[in-house]
Amino acid sequence: MENVLEKDITGHIGIQKYLCTITWRNGQLIMDEPESIDGKDLGPDPFSTLLASLAACTLSTLRMYIDRKGWDIPEINISLNFYQESDPELTTTISRSISFPTEIEDDIKKRLLIIAEKCPVSKLLKNNIVINTTL
Repeated sequence: MENVLEKDITGHIGIQKYLCTITWRNGQLIMDEPESIDGKDLGPDPFSTLLASLAACTLSTLRMYIDRKGWDIPEINISLNFYQESDPELTTTISRSISFPTEIEDDIKKRLLIIAEKCPVSKLLKNNIVINTTL
């Protein structure tokens, strides 16, 4: 099978607790944990980064669809968070709220809700995921 990304995402951590440098095809991203759990909060934590990926994918997918339809929707806003329950298995629920500063017709809103569910990261997170780890 062919990888989706043209280059691997790579990461490095030194002696500073939680401070990671993540390298992607064209740059670097610093990730850390909040001070409340002994990080320095120098960058987003892994959970925030995961939700940021879903936010960016949702917004980009909606923008492409809106532009293709020629609808006059100049701005899209999104807010995400999540919680977890472990009864009896661990279940993660992500809340994703999409809003527009201008009034949007109900039939267009319904269509955009369907399109948001079709963004590639939404589909990835809703599917079975297998993580093959090697040392």
